[in-house]
Amino acid sequence: MTSMLLLSGPNLNLLGTREPEIYGTATLETHVARATSAAQRFGATLHHLQSNHEGVLIDAIHGARGVDDAIIINAGAFTHTSWALHDALSAFEGIIVEVHLSNPAAREPFRHTSVLAPVAHGSIAGFGGLSYELGVTAAANLLGITQTP
Repeated sequence: MTSMLLLSGPNLNLLGTREPEIYGTATLETHVARATSAAQRFGATLHHLQSNHEGVLIDAIHGARGVDDAIIINAGAFTHTSWALHDALSAFEGIIVEVHLSNPAAREPFRHTSVLAPVAHGSIAGFGGLSYELGVTAAANLLGITQTP
């Protein structure tokens, strides 16, 4: 069975209350439920980890090697700064999809560069909660699996 890891970075535990004009009012749990449902449509399992700590996310990426087929990651602000996450992801042999609720390219200049994008198969941004579902769909398609009837 296909296994996917959804990683959520710093401050995403505050979704629903933190800057709802940018990130919306849905909670992280709502986004994870939507992604889980999408994975199930492809016959895949999805497990999720949120952490405000870079090392915890790195350990999860290392733990996914040889276990998970894909990583879907919203690294939050680490997207723009964490070469350590970049290096950990580059050692992962499966599919990597970067997702963002907002569109970083339309925001502050420091958000315009992703240090994760060079090691990701693709990036999905600006579609709110749909970004998570699209991330799962992209990963499944790149893995060559189709929706189950």
